[in-house]
Amino acid sequence: MSNEAEIEDQMEGNSSESEDEEMEEGEEDNDDRPKTYLPDQPLKEDEQLVCDQSAYVMLHQAQTGAPCLSFDIVPDNLGNDRSEFPMTAYLVAGTQASSAHLNNVLVIKMSNLHQTSKADDEEESDEGEDDEEEEEDEEKKPQMTFSFIKHQGCVNRIRATTFRNSVLAASWSELGRVDIWNITQQLQAVDDPTLLERYNLDVVNNPVRPLYSFNGHQQEGFGIDWCPTELGVLATGDCRRDIHIWTPNEAGTWDVDQRPLVGHTSSVEDIQWSPNERKVLASCSVDKSIRIWDTRAAPQKACMLAVEEAHQSDVNVISWNSKEPFIASGGDDGFLHIWDLRQLANKTPVGTFKHHTAPITSIEWHWTEPSVLASSGEDHQVALWDLAVERDDDDVVDDELKNLPPQLLFIHQGQSDIKELHWHKQLPGVMVTTAHTGFNIFKSISV
Repeated sequence: MSNEAEIEDQMEGNSSESEDEEMEEGEEDNDDRPKTYLPDQPLKEDEQLVCDQSAYVMLHQAQTGAPCLSFDIVPDNLGNDRSEFPMTAYLVAGTQASSAHLNNVLVIKMSNLHQTSKADDEEESDEGEDDEEEEEDEEKKPQMTFSFIKHQGCVNRIRATTFRNSVLAASWSELGRVDIWNITQQLQAVDDPTLLERYNLDVVNNPVRPLYSFNGHQQEGFGIDWCPTELGVLATGDCRRDIHIWTPNEAGTWDVDQRPLVGHTSSVEDIQWSPNERKVLASCSVDKSIRIWDTRAAPQKACMLAVEEAHQSDVNVISWNSKEPFIASGGDDGFLHIWDLRQLANKTPVGTFKHHTAPITSIEWHWTEPSVLASSGEDHQVALWDLAVERDDDDVVDDELKNLPPQLLFIHQGQSDIKELHWHKQLPGVMVTTAHTGFNIFKSISV
């Protein structure tokens, strides 16, 4: 594991040429004006992609050595609706190192996150101001500090919550075990250099132990979610087909119902608790179905509703809208479906969008704008959508853009095989994404 200084040096304030939403193509027919790049267009030999900085309010990238293909944003005490720069964000992530014994849960602090593009009215500096600019750039360099917890096996997925005055993280291991960690100490360490140095020295000889571990799944899994309406309650789903419900007890651990919810016939890929209804959750599976469960019923009768053929193939991810009765789903077929829970018995989505050219790997509704949604895929794209937008018949649309859905607001690229994305609920419009090539944290001009 790299030390803190090495990690900080890898976090950059400027995007690389390949990180883009709107791209510029090379010269063509002596026309050097920038052109919009669409992801399905092949590049000519003399063409290259250049990031349009004006499309971003903020854009930074970071690497952590071994890739972290799952993460969660940790709520902080710095206030809500923070729009001033520089910004600070806290994450918890899990590594997927080539050697199982080299994996870690990382508690990360990203700070000094400045705006990427200059203000429109800012004049270009004179040559004599170069030294002053360099000093200013150094002051604006983003920073990343982390504390680590040794983890057995690759971290398939990780989710955080606040419970009983502590911050907890639940991790799914490739070894078939689910662990719950108290990461409060690690969060304090990344805020204080002295504490961090002491912690990193101590943890070598005194590894952190999980609060609780569950081996009852017998196979690895990916589905995992903390309940927002009953704090401390957890649901986990495995690759066999089983979903188990965890309930906190007075002893400070968890009681896991050994009777799995009965319904899925193949791997449970994602789980989402209802943001409003207690005891209700949704799941999706390799069996192509989406199911809604009421955990108050006996496990064999808990499935209230099911769409058996929700997608043409594996349903990879779902997201439950916090404001409206909608669930979004993304599958291996590259389709994004919108389901109205009031009409789920009709087995037909109320909206379908096909933009991604490869399996969808992550989706998430915006937490305050019920029509805004983000999706990512193995096609190396993050797409931001506003499903309330409709194309007017009188609209004049460029020929290159006429085949794009009018609801598509923004395309972010530059990462290879994007695995997960999350909106930051305390930084309006800010999104964090992770891929094999590292993290991006950005705010577009569109949301």
